[in-house]
Amino acid sequence: MQASYQKYTLQFKKPGGTSRGVLHTKETYFIILTQDDKTGIGECGLFKGLSYDDVPDYESRLAWVCRHINLGLDELVAQLQEFPSIVFGLEQAFISIRKKDPFELFPSRFTEGIDSITINGLIWMGSPSFMQQQIKEKLQSGFTTIKLKIGAIDFDTELDLLRNIRNEFSSDEIELRVDANGAFTPENALEKLERLAVLEIHSIEQPIRAGQWEQMKELCRKTPLPIALDEELIGINTDKQRLLEYIKPQYIILKPSLIGGFKASSQWISLVEKHGIGWWITSALESNIGLNAIAQYTYQLQPEIPQGLGTGSLFTNNFNSPLEVKKGALFYNKSIPWNISTIITQ
Repeated sequence: MQASYQKYTLQFKKPGGTSRGVLHTKETYFIILTQDDKTGIGECGLFKGLSYDDVPDYESRLAWVCRHINLGLDELVAQLQEFPSIVFGLEQAFISIRKKDPFELFPSRFTEGIDSITINGLIWMGSPSFMQQQIKEKLQSGFTTIKLKIGAIDFDTELDLLRNIRNEFSSDEIELRVDANGAFTPENALEKLERLAVLEIHSIEQPIRAGQWEQMKELCRKTPLPIALDEELIGINTDKQRLLEYIKPQYIILKPSLIGGFKASSQWISLVEKHGIGWWITSALESNIGLNAIAQYTYQLQPEIPQGLGTGSLFTNNFNSPLEVKKGALFYNKSIPWNISTIITQ
C-alpha cells in the first residue's frame, strides 16, 4: 500500500464570524491510499487555533504516517493519540480503500437516498442585519432547528434576535440552540443563562472556556437551561469518564475531527448513555469528503435529535458530491457524482 497527503485550503463564500474571530479560509489535509487499482481517501480536518494537534510539526507527522502506512491502522492509531484529526483521516481512508465505492463508508438507507438526517441551520455571527438575514433564509428553507453563534456582539442585541424568532414561533415550532464558544465568564455566565432560558432555548454550547472544570460543574448544576460541552472534549483521551462524572453536563457535542474519529466518538456515546447524558454530532468545517464520512457514521447511530451537519455549503471550492441540504435535512443524492480531481491529480 502507498500513501500520500495533500493540503487543501477551503475558501468561505462569506466570512464566518465566531467569538474566536472571523474565518475567511479553512486549511484541511487529505490522506490518499493506493493499492493495486484501488484508492482510498480520508480527511484530516485540522482546525487552526482549536485542534489539539494544531502544532508546528503537523505536516511532518503526516509525512511519517505516509512512510509507515503499512504498519496498519491499529498500530498507527496507537502512535497518533496526540493527533486526533490524523487518526480520523486514517480511519476514513482505511475504510474507503476496502469499499467498491470509496465514498460509501457505511452503506445504509441514507447512502441509498431513501432516508435523511435532520440537521440544524447554522447562523454565523455578524451585524444584527446580517444575522437577521441568515435567520430569515433558514426559516424559509424549512429548518425547524436554528443554532446561533453568540458572544461576539452585544448580548442584548443577540437576545433581541432570539426574541424576534420566539415572538413569531413557539418552542414547539422552532427549536433554538445557541453556541457561545466559551465567550462568557464564570462570573457572568449564570445571569446570561437565566436571560436566555426565558426564551425557551433548547441548549447552550460551551458557555465558558474549556478547562475550567470546577466552574463548569457549578454551571451545569445551577443552569436553568441544558448545557452542552463542546471544546471541553478536545484533548481528552483517558479522562472521558472522569470529566463526565465530575462536570455532569446535560449534553455533549461530538466533532470527530477534533476528538479522534469514529472510535473515540463511539466511546464517548457509550459513556454518556450510561450517565443519562444526551449527545449530538457536529461537523467542524470539513470539506464534503469529511462531512460525508461524519454523516454516514452519524446516520447508522440513528440519532433522535437534529445533528450539526450543515456546513458543506459554506465554501466556494468544496468538492462536488451527492450531499444535499433540503428542508432542514441532509440527503445523499446518488445521481450527483463526486469530483475530487483537484486533489487526486495534483
